[in-house]
Amino acid sequence: MFRFGMGLRDTSSAAKVRDAARQAEDLGYDVILVPDHLGAPAPFPVLATVAAVTETLTLGTFVLNAGFYKPALLARDVAALHELSGGRFEVGLGAGYVREEFDAAELPFLPARRRIEYLEHLTQYLAEHVPDVPIMIAGGGDRLLTVAARWAAIVGVTGGSGEDPLAERISFLREAAGERFTDIELNVAITAVPTDGSGMPNLSMTRHYAPDRTDEQLLTLPGVLSGSVDEMAAKVRRLHDEYGARYLVVQAAHAEAFGKVIAALR
Repeated sequence: MFRFGMGLRDTSSAAKVRDAARQAEDLGYDVILVPDHLGAPAPFPVLATVAAVTETLTLGTFVLNAGFYKPALLARDVAALHELSGGRFEVGLGAGYVREEFDAAELPFLPARRRIEYLEHLTQYLAEHVPDVPIMIAGGGDRLLTVAARWAAIVGVTGGSGEDPLAERISFLREAAGERFTDIELNVAITAVPTDGSGMPNLSMTRHYAPDRTDEQLLTLPGVLSGSVDEMAAKVRRLHDEYGARYLVVQAAHAEAFGKVIAALR
């Protein structure tokens, strides 16, 4: 029913990458994910290191900044990692949003519409030239979700407005995708998980994305878990039953605590 992913953050040494990958596999995670930001190691060599010490983990990017890549060159890297990992790679893409990173890379920071147009161009090229590699697109704006509705096998849904932002964004995606919606795997990021036995999570990451909400309101958001392992597992089941989400991602800091939830669900 579910797939569970862990975002890998500390990629400062090969030993740390290998240890985190083995831990993720041992805890029952299905996917290990690496972000794409300047100032950190590039995703492809990190994921190649993960592939070398694991057997079952799917490898993913969460997500590549499309503006950093030319289609043919990215397709070459995607095909190589997919082949060398035994077909375990999924490529995650986003339009890019950090202007300072574009400046540091000496690349123009185009308006959002043009960044999303380029994302679609890149996505279409990958779909045509490496069709065996699943494509994930993550984001929350109308234009980006419209592109995801056309091309993505997996959609990481973010943003939204109103009482239930996730439901609002999924509704938009469903309308944009039409009949194709049933073939899309919905991904949701879990931003807060209790790690100290208190049942209360650290809400700082969640508050960054929803600064105007109270702690009580943050605790009700779909991506926030609290309470006992059984209570957290029940909320994860509701994410599937109410939203159709079956691919959930947590950060490395939450890996061990959420591993207990994975065990309860399986």
